[in-house]
Amino acid sequence: MYKKILVPLDGSKIARQVFPCVVEMLNAFGSEAILVGVCDSEESEEGQACRIYIHNEAEQLKNIMKTSAASLKTVILGGKPAEEIIRYAEESNVDIIIISSHGRSGIKPWSVGSTVHKVLHRVCTPLIIVKAKEKPEESDETRLFNRILVPLDGSERGARILPYMAALAQKLKVEIILFHVVEMGKHVHTIGGLEYVRFNDQDIDKEKEKTQSYLDGITSNISGLKSTVKYEIRVGDSAEEIIKLAAEKDCSLIAMSSHGHSGIAGWAYGSVTSKIIHSLNKSIMFVPSLST
Repeated sequence: MYKKILVPLDGSKIARQVFPCVVEMLNAFGSEAILVGVCDSEESEEGQACRIYIHNEAEQLKNIMKTSAASLKTVILGGKPAEEIIRYAEESNVDIIIISSHGRSGIKPWSVGSTVHKVLHRVCTPLIIVKAKEKPEESDETRLFNRILVPLDGSERGARILPYMAALAQKLKVEIILFHVVEMGKHVHTIGGLEYVRFNDQDIDKEKEKTQSYLDGITSNISGLKSTVKYEIRVGDSAEEIIKLAAEKDCSLIAMSSHGHSGIAGWAYGSVTSKIIHSLNKSIMFVPSLST
């Protein structure tokens, strides 16, 4: 599941902040990391400079790897970065893409850079966006796969993230928190337009009981020897409660399917997902849940 990892790099120091995450996966799964640089033309002067840069970054990554089972590969592509990253990922059957939230564009408050934004919305490959730090500490050894918050909405699409969590739980010492938010009401179409109808307390209690049974079953299925799996249920607005819990638990990563009940075909356009991307100062893992 994590055997082939694509690592796009753009020449910035910020892009290198994905390396600790990549190394975690290489050491755990013996994966192949493919370091990719994209330039206007592979044969141009820029292309040659890009080739040297990617080679040097590969040497840096080798120096911090702890396993001989993993392998590194460097690739230089010519063209527009987002389009080439997506094309290469799909043609090469990449298992996951790991990319920094910002590159040359600099640091902004969780405003996904243009290349990352395009990849996020178009790619059909699982994606980890590592939240870049403006001034990372050299001694910062925070593990990305330390405490992972996994929002679930009870749908099959929302559950597409679970096999990826189960694979991590088998190989890494990680705490996984499954999370479901019971909404207090729903929007319904009426003669007067769209109205919000609140659920009564009895309906909310029934939904909480149903959710507890659902999460109990999942917890036992994805537990690993080194990992712990917990769950929480709260009542409120889904996006707000996810953001709040991620901060409360100091989660290192939010892992979720791109859609649940919304059923929107283009990925990462759901309202909950959009709020999380633009409001949460955390690294995020997305698994596409495309409509069938």
